[in-house]
Amino acid sequence: MLTDGETSMLARLVAAVCVVVTSLPAFSQETFPNRPISVVVPFPPGGMADLSARPLSVSMEQVLKQPVVVINKAGASGAVGIQNVANAKPDGYTIMVSLVSFSTIPEVDEMFGRKPAYSRDQFVPIALLAADPPVLAVGAGTPWKSVKELVDDAKKRPGEIVYSHSGLYGPSHVPMEIFLNAAGIRMRQVPAVGGGPAMTLVLGGNAAMWSSPPAMAVPHVQSQKMRVLASWGAKRHPAFPDAPTLKELGYDVEFYVWSGVFAPKGVPEPTVTILRDAVRKAVAFPEFKASMAKVQTPITYLDAPEFRQFLEKDARMLSTAIKRIGRIDDKK
Repeated sequence: MLTDGETSMLARLVAAVCVVVTSLPAFSQETFPNRPISVVVPFPPGGMADLSARPLSVSMEQVLKQPVVVINKAGASGAVGIQNVANAKPDGYTIMVSLVSFSTIPEVDEMFGRKPAYSRDQFVPIALLAADPPVLAVGAGTPWKSVKELVDDAKKRPGEIVYSHSGLYGPSHVPMEIFLNAAGIRMRQVPAVGGGPAMTLVLGGNAAMWSSPPAMAVPHVQSQKMRVLASWGAKRHPAFPDAPTLKELGYDVEFYVWSGVFAPKGVPEPTVTILRDAVRKAVAFPEFKASMAKVQTPITYLDAPEFRQFLEKDARMLSTAIKRIGRIDDKK
């Protein structure tokens, strides 16, 4: 039997232990974020993903009170950087801003019977930032003033006209091939390692045209170094109101270059919620809106649930397009 004093002492000891145990989670759980966050862009600087990621990172820093650093990891039409993020530690400190090629690369790997660089289910969608139709941009030194003139010339010279793109089956290659198939013409393609280099090929006269994000075409059209003949959207692009859509011209063609934010699968749900909230607030910042407006890219924000639905629908369309294009090496 314990004495009253011993019982009282034991009660105080149990109470103290309970206080320590119940307070452990507060000490063991870190507050997210408490160090810099890396935003991987799987393309070189200057492309649409980069143009979206940089102003986003600046705004997110103000929301999260931690540095948000953009890191460009280019290669293999985006596969190198995307795979890097897929294999990153799922702690929320490595996220990604990627383009539509996020959905095309697994389709291409499957078509070629290759081991996939990654799978879409290795990622958690955070938010859609923009979904812009590309434009058919030709160099100022080319003779065509309309799509009809271009198509007529291409039919006379099959396989002679050269277009550039940001990488095989990437966000500027797929829409061009869809258009060429719809128009019944053939051209020679020259791949680059990203949107910036693809644009440089056209500006330097080493390629005649490319399927350009509107944001990248605007300054070069304004300086009269390029012309826009058409767009891939359902309606005319506000930055180029005089350029018809390919649908207007009778081609059943529609394509969008989107940019979205992703995290590796396995990031704790509370951290995902913080990231979603940070992106939602960041895209509403005047600085972010001004940066996107400056490059003529309308914001098309969708939170995670709606973005996931968008991805599923877009992936089905892209799968059909990739299969229609087929294996490029079989055509050489």
